Amino acid sequence: MRTSSPDTISVAILSVQCGKVQAFRQPDEPSAIGKTPVTGAVGIHRLGLDGDEQADLAVHGGVDKAIHHYPHDHYAFWREAIGDHPLLSGYGAFGENIATHGLTEDTICVGDRWRLGTALVEVSQGRQPCWKLDHRFDGAAVNARVVKSRRSGWYYRVLEEGTVAAGDGMVLVDRPYPAWSVQRVFGLLIAGEHKKDREGLEALGEVTPLAAAWIRRRAKLLGLEG
Repeated sequence: MRTSSPDTISVAILSVQCGKVQAFRQPDEPSAIGKTPVTGAVGIHRLGLDGDEQADLAVHGGVDKAIHHYPHDHYAFWREAIGDHPLLSGYGAFGENIATHGLTEDTICVGDRWRLGTALVEVSQGRQPCWKLDHRFDGAAVNARVVKSRRSGWYYRVLEEGTVAAGDGMVLVDRPYPAWSVQRVFGLLIAGEHKKDREGLEALGEVTPLAAAWIRRRAKLLGLEG
């Protein structure tokens, strides 16, 4: 069911982060997860933010993962879970481009369209964690806790290019799939909830803005791919 006139939801952007590719675990295992706050307006284009990079384009970046948003709301949880790690004293600890307070996976839906600064973006999928989070946090079991807690963050595709800066606003423009929170979709596709909710997994097919990689994952879980 489509909702063309959602309740007005807006938040302020706390920080915008970008990062360059550099050596990570080994010299031959580069990453751009180390993102740091930038000052002033940053251009937003089809593949992300000006000055931001991704090391492994097979699994990072692209139109469906142009911008990564991680709730700063979760930092308190992570301090309790793994201790007061230095990365948690600022922004960008999880490799996110956008930091806000007041938006979380249970309140953000796949297909949401947001005015991000002057750009228009659309939520495409949750962030599927990998080993790089554990390594970034010096061996703490962050990856597994992301899955268990559903504190995944999410990605945007860019529908209209523009600019964004810390202090700008984010305003919800459209919420076509209010039943499909990022938390629910992440649970079905990543956290194993499809095993007890095949009906939900089947119904997820109606969510056409879902990222192509997660459309394929849904098909595989349904046994529709050979």
